[in-house]
Amino acid sequence: MSRIDVHSFSEPDKVRVTHCSLRLAVSFAGRILEGTARLSVERLDRTAPLLLDTRDLDIESVQCDGTAVDFKLNERDPILGSALTIDLPAVADAVEIRYATRPAASGLQWLNPEQTAGKRDPFLFSQNQSIHARSWIPLQDSPGVRITYDARIQAPPNLRVLMGAPHKTQEGAEHLFRMDLPIPPYLIALAIGNLDFAPLGPRTGIYAEAPGLAAAAREFEDTERLVEAVERLYGPYRWGRYDLLVLPPSFPFGGMENPCLTFATPTVIAGDKSLVSLVSHELAHSWSGNLVTNATWRDFWLNEGFTTYLENRIQEEVYGCEQALMEQVLDRREIEKDLREFAPADQILHIDLTGRDPDEGCTHVPYIKGALFLRQIEHAVGRPAFDRFLRSYFDHFAFRSITTAEALDYLRRELAPQIPIEEWVFEPGLPQVPRAVSSRLEVAAGAAQSLGADDLPAGRWNTQEWLEFLRTLPRPLAARKLEELDGAWHLTEIGNYEILDEWLLMAIESGYQPAFPRLERFLLEIGRAKLLKPLYAALMKTDDGKILAHDIYARAHAGYHTIARTALEKILFL
Repeated sequence: MSRIDVHSFSEPDKVRVTHCSLRLAVSFAGRILEGTARLSVERLDRTAPLLLDTRDLDIESVQCDGTAVDFKLNERDPILGSALTIDLPAVADAVEIRYATRPAASGLQWLNPEQTAGKRDPFLFSQNQSIHARSWIPLQDSPGVRITYDARIQAPPNLRVLMGAPHKTQEGAEHLFRMDLPIPPYLIALAIGNLDFAPLGPRTGIYAEAPGLAAAAREFEDTERLVEAVERLYGPYRWGRYDLLVLPPSFPFGGMENPCLTFATPTVIAGDKSLVSLVSHELAHSWSGNLVTNATWRDFWLNEGFTTYLENRIQEEVYGCEQALMEQVLDRREIEKDLREFAPADQILHIDLTGRDPDEGCTHVPYIKGALFLRQIEHAVGRPAFDRFLRSYFDHFAFRSITTAEALDYLRRELAPQIPIEEWVFEPGLPQVPRAVSSRLEVAAGAAQSLGADDLPAGRWNTQEWLEFLRTLPRPLAARKLEELDGAWHLTEIGNYEILDEWLLMAIESGYQPAFPRLERFLLEIGRAKLLKPLYAALMKTDDGKILAHDIYARAHAGYHTIARTALEKILFL
């Protein structure tokens, strides 16, 4: 299994970037970053040019030691962008590129003040995974190329600048950062906005816009406990601080595991900590993903399968076995649903993404099938032996990017579990494994199955129990029954976005019109792709729904991130 990254033009086996020094000025008026990237390189072949990945960058000049050198920006590939070829002088070990981004850079989202909670100041955040770093930094944009970096960011003085790296100092309007641990380029992160901070522990804290800071701090107050739980299981946290940044709702993902600074969606602030598994997941990436990284996007399951397994172990450690079991049950339902809909080639952990956008590989398969594979190994060898293996795995491959072959070779050598490894990793479908069972979800499902004219759910349920109840109800459910549920529990106006998403999906399927104004507001306010896609897909199943979906999208799409727009336009227009 090759280490060649089909999603990068770079040839790091000949010339490899080792460090990046960024000097960038932020223009909110122009929606661009402009400045320089100075790249230090290791030249394994002194005759080879330096090949970099770019996407829609305006390259002004390239210099080595103050002298201009020849460069060529190749024709744009619709997925990969354009290769930047630089002819290095024989003795050069560094190059400086002066450039500017464009307003539509896929890795940057620029928000107007009205798109923020405070409504006064603009906001900028980056999202590099999978191959969007190249839209704002000319780099070897491959997870197999690990670099250190420093950055000097010039921004409006009234705004806070954050990066996924320690903040060293501030000099006037310039903020200085430095990351001395080698990371893949997709983990470089930048955010600028009117942000406040609240400490959560000695090495943990949370940034958010002022209107949402108190609620976010309450929701994530256990963050320090989560860090301590992973350390007990899998060894020391190696990145210094672990802070969270709650982004505006246009953020397309649940979270992003940038070193030192996890980006998080506000849609997981449920009020009862029932969605804090997101923090457990992104924190777990500090071991599986950031410390030990997939070498190519074909090996993505090494990041996400390990992390999803660790996430559930953290949840069990901090919130108890029943919470972990509920999450396992719901995850199993999600992967089985996907496997019924996916082509066989997309059901494989070691997926072939040649000629495809690697974002298309970000499905439940690498996450949940990967975690089930690891759980099956745990069952085969016992939890104590598997925990020892995981700890040794993170130590052995620390600060390296590895392939599926390397991971499996280490697994066979250290554990040799008696399970069908090849079937799990290289074949479609899901091998037969025991199902998790949750007594609390059984109660919720029983309430849904026995729901009669006068029967409504009773008691205080968390997110997982409500989802089990709603998903177990017959579909479509009569609008009259939805009206009864809504009258009793006010689900149309519930503040929990996961429950609301499922409720609005039911409303679309049943034609429950009282929920449609909330549906419209939801689609206009939220940019998280996971929540948007099922709602738009359901609307597209009827003629009236198609009209509504296109009307809402025409008004909402400017506030969606490029990643979300790309996914939604496949639903709406293909």
